Amino acid sequence: MDKYNFKKIEKKWQEIWDKEGSFYAEKGSEKPKFYPLVEFPYPSGQGLHVGHPRSYTALDIVARKKRLEGYNVLYPIGWDAFGLPTENFAIKNKVHPKKVTEDNIANFKRQLKSLGISFDWSREINTTDPDYYKWTQWIFLKLFEKGLAYKKKMPINWCTSCKVGLANEEVIGGKCERCGSEVIRKEKSQWMLKITEYADRLINDLDEVDFIERVKTQQINWIGRSYGMEVDFEFADTKLTVFTTRCDTIFGATYMVLSPEHPILDEFKDKIKNFADIKNYRDESAKKSDFERTEMVKEKTGVKIEGLSAINPLTKEEIPVFVSDYVLMSYGTGAVMGVPAHDERDHDFAKKFNLPIVEVISGGEDVNEKPHIDKSDNSKLVNSGAYSGLTVKEGIEKIGEYLEKEGLGHKKVNFKLRDWVFSRQRYWGEPIPIIHCEHCGYVPMDESELPLRLPEVDSYEPTDNGESPLSKLTDWVETTCPKCGAKATRETDTMPQWAGSSWYFLRYTDPHNDKAFASRDALDYWMNVDWYNGGMEHTTLHLLYSRFWHKFLYDIGVVNTKEPYAKRTSHGMILGEDGQKMSKSRGNVVNPDEIVETYGADTFRTYEMFIGDFEKKAPWSSQNIKGSYRFVERIWNMQELVSEEPSSKELQKSLNRTIKKVSEDYENLKANTAIAAMMAFLNEVYDAKRISKEDYNTLLILANPVAPHITEEAWQVINGENSMLNKAKWPVCDEKMLLEEEIEMPVQINGKVKGTVKIPVNCTNDEAIKKAKETDIIKSLLDGKQIVKEIYVPKKILNIVVK
Repeated sequence: MDKYNFKKIEKKWQEIWDKEGSFYAEKGSEKPKFYPLVEFPYPSGQGLHVGHPRSYTALDIVARKKRLEGYNVLYPIGWDAFGLPTENFAIKNKVHPKKVTEDNIANFKRQLKSLGISFDWSREINTTDPDYYKWTQWIFLKLFEKGLAYKKKMPINWCTSCKVGLANEEVIGGKCERCGSEVIRKEKSQWMLKITEYADRLINDLDEVDFIERVKTQQINWIGRSYGMEVDFEFADTKLTVFTTRCDTIFGATYMVLSPEHPILDEFKDKIKNFADIKNYRDESAKKSDFERTEMVKEKTGVKIEGLSAINPLTKEEIPVFVSDYVLMSYGTGAVMGVPAHDERDHDFAKKFNLPIVEVISGGEDVNEKPHIDKSDNSKLVNSGAYSGLTVKEGIEKIGEYLEKEGLGHKKVNFKLRDWVFSRQRYWGEPIPIIHCEHCGYVPMDESELPLRLPEVDSYEPTDNGESPLSKLTDWVETTCPKCGAKATRETDTMPQWAGSSWYFLRYTDPHNDKAFASRDALDYWMNVDWYNGGMEHTTLHLLYSRFWHKFLYDIGVVNTKEPYAKRTSHGMILGEDGQKMSKSRGNVVNPDEIVETYGADTFRTYEMFIGDFEKKAPWSSQNIKGSYRFVERIWNMQELVSEEPSSKELQKSLNRTIKKVSEDYENLKANTAIAAMMAFLNEVYDAKRISKEDYNTLLILANPVAPHITEEAWQVINGENSMLNKAKWPVCDEKMLLEEEIEMPVQINGKVKGTVKIPVNCTNDEAIKKAKETDIIKSLLDGKQIVKEIYVPKKILNIVVK
């Protein structure tokens, strides 16, 4: 037997799989299908680190098992390659983003292939390929046609140095997260997608899919659906409307708070005595992100409006009105009522500004010291006029009826979800296929002219005026209106990186189709995705956006399922050896190339899966990986123990237990315990010093999804050069082998266990009692005693009652 040479073995099998297309999904197959999906990577310049392949390897294990079980498996891969990081790198290093992307993809592809992951490379896609983004643009035109894409002027975060609009998450303390420069608010006309039209369905349809609970919770919380009322408070000679889910607490509303952006402030600025202070506060608030403004733990700030107040619609009392940045204009009505006795944030605010705190739900605590947060429907209302004594549930109903009857409010369903800001003022993205005509407004390009290609340019640096670099390309921008033929201009904003990743799973089903994004036959066969795995960081926006696009495509009749993904799981992060998130700045990044070079891909894959519970974080250990290498090496060396004789009966039983355990664990993403079970079986084989050829083959099949190279090679050594493991059948556990022929049963005398007896598993009552009495210890304890009763519970216990 040759020594285990992983470099030679892995290179050999990767070339064979490539040449033979071993893992290509079959077309026109009668087999049942299985479509597993991993989030396609963004090909950054850093390449893969050891955390990335955790997800790919986990689903590769399932994909390989399913193929051996007779499924037609589509396990695809591609590149989410547009976006800001590549463009920034290109600007800094004076290299075209296209060239940067090509180089990064080549490196990623080399790394992934070196790991032996069974991707179907014949279906590789790239979001920057015009043949791909033609269909991204086509979907946008369909959204525009149905009124779900529109343009709107709105304030954006603008970095004065990067000269680009920033998401709220990218603004920290009024500074740009990337460069530390000041961020200002700038009015900009932006393309928007009306995702809010789908808000209810995006929540309700979660009942129809198998997503892990934390993923569902993130989706639901991000959409933020709440049922309540919009209630009007008198203010000056108009009204301020608030949204509340608890109209039963209005008697405890002792002040109101407005968002700094609320338009009513400008409307009544002449009557507001301290408008200059409010304007200064508004300017400071504009530098903060929405996340900073709504953070619970921060100190509350605000300015009281001098000269104007509001009237509580139920108490009819005058209450002060404040401006504070914790209220967002983008959520609800931009105004809230403060009920400090029963809300922590309102309580903090009332304490800061010395405002009245009125208890309206009984609770026994001193609400001046601490708010009483009671969500029970059966708590009683107090200090609530005629409604005192009602339960909270009754109060919400009765007070709601009164407000509606008096025209002071109406029922309302509210969402935190906002429409999707869809345009970016950058170069490296899909051009938006819209033309602006002075006469006809925004006009879609004709579909026959797609793709609208991203023009080749020498300079793609952002502009000083906030426009896209494409705006400088006069020859490209100037065109004619498709509708009236007059002079017109192209849209110069590009799509966000989210666009290409919102439908990529559909393209995989038919990636070379130039007549449609995928044929109906391909979609009918492959969709939905059976199992989608990815990081928890993508379980809000990406998952939400792609579900939204898919539902829209379902509505217009071009896809066959309401939901894109039948199942969604997420993995825990692999941390550096220091227990921190891997990053270049910390110097704790581990490159998989180094691990593969030192230990081989099979060891790398085994360790990635053995490192811990798949759903939890786990630190990398350069010491512990050696144990995985020994496991792989022992599988190879076991060839020396292969015999033409059958394995012992005990070993056969153990193998069947291992088949059952490994099969179940792979399907539940518990490869760590599956590997542990195989390690235990290996120990038994080495103790027995012999294993049959048939049983060794079974072990190789069980280990193949984790360590595919060595198991293919060992299979060929044992079974001949023309034999290939990836064409074998997955073993099935023989349940009969797991049944014990004998059991060891406890024997009690007067209720206390005094010994045990081995009996056949299907022993009769009389036989069991007879055998128990014949054992030396029980026989001696019964000697001279009178047996009063014999109680036998089959396969459990025997109790002999004596005097």
